[in-house]
Amino acid sequence: MTPTIAAGAYSSIAKLASGGASPPTVDKTAAGADFGGMLQQAMKGISDSGKTAETSAIGMTQGKSDVVDVVTALADTQTALETMVAIRDRVISAYEDILRMPM
Repeated sequence: MTPTIAAGAYSSIAKLASGGASPPTVDKTAAGADFGGMLQQAMKGISDSGKTAETSAIGMTQGKSDVVDVVTALADTQTALETMVAIRDRVISAYEDILRMPM
């Protein structure tokens, strides 16, 4: 999820909380046209976050980067990964619930 999508979602929720009548909308061009596209975008974000953390760590060993930058990059990567694992767990749980439904 990009910051633009998150800001749009937050704005929609804030409008609903303040009494706005319009339902939240999802910008399909930014989020991807389907769930698979959204997941691909999220995985790319996690990958980019990991590469940033790796680059910062290498830069620190070479004396080019600050420890605070490395810790921040690692924390961002950890948060993104934990979020993706939580999403995966919810998707698996939903799939198992669907399998348990009577036909």
